[in-house]
Amino acid sequence: MKLAISGSPGTGKTTFAKALGKELNLEVINEKDFALKNGIGSFNDQNELEIPIELFEEKVNDYLEKNDDIIIEGHTLCETKLNVDKFIIITLDPEKLQLRLELRDYAPEKIMDNLFCEGIEYCKKHASRNYKKNLIKIESADPNKMLGEILPKLV
Repeated sequence: MKLAISGSPGTGKTTFAKALGKELNLEVINEKDFALKNGIGSFNDQNELEIPIELFEEKVNDYLEKNDDIIIEGHTLCETKLNVDKFIIITLDPEKLQLRLELRDYAPEKIMDNLFCEGIEYCKKHASRNYKKNLIKIESADPNKMLGEILPKLV
């Protein structure tokens, strides 16, 4: 099984990917870790990794072609077209998202950027276009609750 998980920063992608990976015995890969390991992207003035989507997509699809039983997670995945069995998009009420990002000490500008993206459903819209038949949408919650909702949809 090959899965991808995306959503705005702070929606719970990493936490859920780890829980799902443990439950299904799948390798979990973070997009930033994958990009760094494969020399994809560069750091901007704010020390954020900027990943060229087309090159990243190509390298991930090459990896997916050679490997099975994988979950890849990251917020830019919604912009890609990966060869996965299912694509999971996690959403979160913007007010809850704001609290999470504040607790993580995100800069006010980054909080506003991410709230805007969540408010206009940026990831959800891109994922809907790129993964029409394979898309599963889920609201962020406790990972165990999310597992209960997702597992029946993966069979």
